[in-house]
Amino acid sequence: MREGDTLVFVEVRFRASSRFDTPAETVDIHKQRKLAAAEAHYLRHHPTKLACRFDVVAVSGNNHID
Repeated sequence: MREGDTLVFVEVRFRASSRFDTPAETVDIHKQRKLAAAEAHYLRHHPTKLACRFDVVAVSGNNHID
């Protein structure tokens, strides 16, 4: 995604329940390393002078209607 002069890598996490972890908590150090590797791979193939950042969209809850 691009926002102005920034290239934004977005990780979307969903958990129906936060009984064990919230969606944001699932982005642990191992997941962060995978995201950094994906960013590096992308930038090797698509060089840019834009600033880059990571965003995490964390959604929780069950939208099921009984």
